[in-house]
Amino acid sequence: QVNKQELTGRTMLSIPGYDHKVEFGVLISFAYPVVDSDEELVVATTRIETMLGDTGVAVHPEDPKYKHLHGKYVQHPFTDRKLPVVCDEMVERDFGTGAVKITPSHDPNDYECGKRHNLKFINIFSDDGDVINTNTEFDGMKRFTARTAVVEALKNRGLYRGTKDNPMVVPVCSRSKDIVEPLIKVQWFMDCKEAAKRSVDAVRNGQLKLIPDMHCKTWYHWLDNIRDWCISRQLWWGHRIPAYFVTIDDSSIPKGEETDGEYWVSGRSENEATNKAAKKFNVCPSKIKLRQDEDVLDTWFSSGLLPFSIFDWPQETEDLKTFFPGTLLETGHDILFFWVARMVMFSLMLTDKLPFEEVYLHAMVRDAHGRKMSKSLGNVIDPLDVVTGISLEDLHKSLLTGNLDEKEVKKAMAGQKEDYPNGIPECGSDALRFALSAYTCQGRDINLDVNRILGYRHFCNKLWNAFKFALLYMLGALLESGLKLNGHESHMDLWILSKLSQAVKLSSDGLAKYEFPVYTTAVFNFWLYELCDVYLECLKPVFSGNNPDAIMTSRNVLYTCLDVALHLTSPLMPFISEELWQRLPRRSGDDTPSVTVSNWPEIEKLNWRNEKIEQEVDFVLNLNKVTRSLRSEYNLTKTKADLYVHCNDDETKAIVTRYVTTIQTLSYSSLVKVLGSSEKPPPGCAVAIVNDKCNVNLMLKGLIDLEKEISKLATKRADQEKKLKSLQDKISKEEYKKKVPANVQTSDADKVS
Repeated sequence: QVNKQELTGRTMLSIPGYDHKVEFGVLISFAYPVVDSDEELVVATTRIETMLGDTGVAVHPEDPKYKHLHGKYVQHPFTDRKLPVVCDEMVERDFGTGAVKITPSHDPNDYECGKRHNLKFINIFSDDGDVINTNTEFDGMKRFTARTAVVEALKNRGLYRGTKDNPMVVPVCSRSKDIVEPLIKVQWFMDCKEAAKRSVDAVRNGQLKLIPDMHCKTWYHWLDNIRDWCISRQLWWGHRIPAYFVTIDDSSIPKGEETDGEYWVSGRSENEATNKAAKKFNVCPSKIKLRQDEDVLDTWFSSGLLPFSIFDWPQETEDLKTFFPGTLLETGHDILFFWVARMVMFSLMLTDKLPFEEVYLHAMVRDAHGRKMSKSLGNVIDPLDVVTGISLEDLHKSLLTGNLDEKEVKKAMAGQKEDYPNGIPECGSDALRFALSAYTCQGRDINLDVNRILGYRHFCNKLWNAFKFALLYMLGALLESGLKLNGHESHMDLWILSKLSQAVKLSSDGLAKYEFPVYTTAVFNFWLYELCDVYLECLKPVFSGNNPDAIMTSRNVLYTCLDVALHLTSPLMPFISEELWQRLPRRSGDDTPSVTVSNWPEIEKLNWRNEKIEQEVDFVLNLNKVTRSLRSEYNLTKTKADLYVHCNDDETKAIVTRYVTTIQTLSYSSLVKVLGSSEKPPPGCAVAIVNDKCNVNLMLKGLIDLEKEISKLATKRADQEKKLKSLQDKISKEEYKKKVPANVQTSDADKVS
């Protein structure tokens, strides 16, 4: 591939085949004498050797400096060639001298300009990079040897006008490290206008859907402005172009040239091409001699046929009828035009059908720093290394199996050592799959951090341990064929069923809309923050109690949560989901062999959403959070304390009373007492506010060293008073109101008050 090396100015680069470094990153100015005049036209170039192939000089039609030169000629200093001065709006008249040399055969922009003004096309480089076709002293020189020679020759003729630094991008072959040179070659082209129009219309009218739809703009830009597609490649591998050059053994018919399209025919076989040629030139097939073009088709041409060619098209096979067209294509957005558009165009042209209905375009995976993955940077992440783990030493060894040179290997090793000082830990395929799905927000790039993948491996461990704990309460249980609410459910039973219903809805919607982070977040939050952190903790006093109805009800609710949650998790983490599901007891009548072939949970059958209970439990969990924060502040991590919850109204008091057991369990309290608005907590409590209607009071008497705590508070108060004094002094200064922004003044005033 072609790497674009950015240069900030004059740079000496090592080029294969040269025993000295070559200068790049400079702009060389020289003069063309105006024919029949004492004037000169100064132009500048970063590739001075290409002036040997110049066939014109362009100026902007509205540039007053050169209006008197419109239609004039300048003299090439090394040949008898006279170059016309042409007017073209591509010229930036305020850049440089406002005049641009035109080398149509060796620059894409000059090529277009040359076509617009019928300039001569002279190819001055051979395939080996030697100068040819100039009829000058430079013929036979290597191109970069000629670079130096041309400058010296210009100096000798008094036409050199200077060299200055010029930031530029140099195209470098990633394999050979040589500089890529634009050349004109005889190629095969395909007219894409009609196929492109049909492809654009398919997206505009909704027949083909691009997801996310921000890529539609790119689709329209490329296909609305499509050019003829160069489909031939000079490679040794690929589908050989089915085109044949015709030679006719008949003196009455002139010989053709390879550049003449009239002497080429195409065919699925040489026999078919022979018959075409005979008919075209009205001769006997025996007089036809064919030579197949050695070029091969562009890779994307061959790939574009994939949707139907794999089913033995053009034969009407059963596979073709069954599997074409498809419904969904998933691929990277970087090949939207190169591959997706070509598949759509070919399918419409050759089968009159779209190859699929939807295209999901995923983001590009970059490293944790947002850099493109590159072997030379050492930041390429092999998925197998993430799955199985790899040491830093083995990461270094993997670099030695590639084609990096010694300098690049050292640079890559340094990059690996910085990013993975201890190697890559074993994360497993489930964690990697979950992480990639969680990352796939519908954008253009993913900055992949192995530490995040490792976090999902820990999540897998959490599932495993929680499942082991839950199964302790399933042993010997007789499970009903399905969960039916019987009125014995506790508020926490109803809450977890409501959250389960929400998780099913979010997961189903996320999958349907290809919003995978919505799906992964719903699964992750349910398992970790709702089932493990809350519900399983709340079940401990239930299962250790002696209420058989409550135990059986909670057991059925827990089983339902585990069963449905494993169904939701299976597409993301198939291995751990299957292992855990196989360990789960079966309900009566359930003989499903695997979670992977079971039915996806249907929200209509699991419609237990209860927003009132969710709001109540949200309040209880917030109360618990405040209480735990208070416990942490006084370092009561392992010591139980009495908790007094003071409520200012009857509604809040009723909610807290209903969830006393839950609060006691989650807050690790020895006692929870609910106080009304007229009641006061006993002395010796630390207080924290939950909201405007409730506060919690944690009994500290006998549990902490009061003198030590008072000393800590005094120190804290002194620190706050010092900050307050500093802020007041700042506000009192005369220039404060003039120099300090209004929003900062308001913020400072709020702090003081």
